[in-house]
Amino acid sequence: MKTLYENIIRPALVKEFSYTNIHQVPCLKKVVLNAAFGRKMGDQSFFDSAEFALSRVSGQKPFLTRARRSNAGFKIREGMALGLKVTLRGERMYDFLRRFIYIAMPRMRDFRGMRPRFDGNGNYSLGIKEQQIFPEINYDQVKETLGLQVVLVTSASTDAEGLALLKKFGMPFRE
Repeated sequence: MKTLYENIIRPALVKEFSYTNIHQVPCLKKVVLNAAFGRKMGDQSFFDSAEFALSRVSGQKPFLTRARRSNAGFKIREGMALGLKVTLRGERMYDFLRRFIYIAMPRMRDFRGMRPRFDGNGNYSLGIKEQQIFPEINYDQVKETLGLQVVLVTSASTDAEGLALLKKFGMPFRE
């Protein structure tokens, strides 16, 4: 995927947006995977299975996220474990992106493409309802489904640039 970006995508973006400097061309900076526990906050077996699933999907050990402040309405105390997070950069990022776009996304139920909703700065975020779409996850090892949030962080300054970049990578967007 990195060679695809350097040899095909970057020159196409230079031509499309008329960049004068090669450093103006948007690139993929990082991919962040986030899994929140929700109602299962105190369940240690759910935590173990979520950590196993996220480490299999990402290829590296997830980081435990904790509550910064207490919130009585949500029954959260300061320091309580809320979820898991993985930040992928470099070769692992491109490897995950390839597996996600070409293998996992077509395995989603009723998949008709992703909605092109960006955050205003060229970054794209999407939610996955179950982790079984990834081929690394064995159905027999999964006790409960785990939802994931995937954030694709780009260096694009506008949503149009971010959309063009992700389309060139092969991200299936709805028209």
